[in-house]
Amino acid sequence: MVVLSQDEHQRIAEAIRAVEARTSGEIHCAVCRRSDPYFLAAAFFLSSAALVLGLVFSWVLHWLWIDIAPMELAAIQLAAWALGLLLLWRFPAMRIPMVPRRICYRRAHANALQQFFGRNIHVTEARTGILIFVSLAERYAEIVADSGISAKVAQKEWNDIVGALTTGASRHQLADALVEAVNRSGELLAAHFPPGSDDKNELPDHVVEI
Repeated sequence: MVVLSQDEHQRIAEAIRAVEARTSGEIHCAVCRRSDPYFLAAAFFLSSAALVLGLVFSWVLHWLWIDIAPMELAAIQLAAWALGLLLLWRFPAMRIPMVPRRICYRRAHANALQQFFGRNIHVTEARTGILIFVSLAERYAEIVADSGISAKVAQKEWNDIVGALTTGASRHQLADALVEAVNRSGELLAAHFPPGSDDKNELPDHVVEI
């Protein structure tokens, strides 16, 4: 499934090129539909819930004086657990609501770092590359800056941009939010890293969909 249209890809690429004309910094964008399958995490939650509900169900039956054979109760519980796993396997959208938010953010952050290093954003000549990363299923965004930038730009300034990016994505205005994030990031880069006489384009000027 394509997240951004061809026109939106073009708009973001043009914004990156315009920004990089004013700075020696490099900007790369990545949009991820989901940073992890979350099947195992959701299955663990489902299994734990099945055990607890099984105990509660047994207590209710005992309180109501309803006699049911242990094997029948175990078979019912096993069938419900298997059906739950089948639904999780068939419908991935059911998984994230079962996973604690901190785990989702941790997986998305790990994916952001993987994209940063995997796409060689950390090997620009002056260590002035940044990654603007969005993971849609987790409603997570992050800007990963290389060491040359993080030494001069406070984290709070990146956090302000990330907040606006997350808000825009949640309103289904992802392309507009990415363009704004590129422009605001470019202002920070231009203030600390003006273009040099021998600047070269070290990263692709486009947004990658994962």
